[in-house]
Amino acid sequence: MGHDSTEGPTRFGYELLRDHVIPDILGKHEDDILYWAGKEIARKFPVFSVDEVPAFFKEAGWGTLVRVASGKEETDYELTDRLESPASRDSFPLEAGFLAEQYQIANGCLTECYGARDEKTEQITLKVRWDETFEMNE
Repeated sequence: MGHDSTEGPTRFGYELLRDHVIPDILGKHEDDILYWAGKEIARKFPVFSVDEVPAFFKEAGWGTLVRVASGKEETDYELTDRLESPASRDSFPLEAGFLAEQYQIANGCLTECYGARDEKTEQITLKVRWDETFEMNE
């Protein structure tokens, strides 16, 4: 059984890691660690503009990210076309941490993001919120 170097990761392999290995390793701190990991990914792969974030999501295989609302200190996104499995979660800490950090870098102020799945519609929403009165010191 040879290894074909042109073959990418399979959906099954991805689900094994995401749904079984990572939760076992991280335990009860999984959401906090994944949020931090998302922020770390954003620091290592900064975008030139938050408008580029949907392209990053698509390239990373995280799904299709569409901005649905935007205000002075907030932006909401819908996330679709994700790889789903029976063990899929209802919060999205890795993606939320990534979005929070990209906006924090872009805006220079404290930013948080919360992900949730609507129980009725199954719609996934990521809500980015920042506070312009609390600037980050680099």
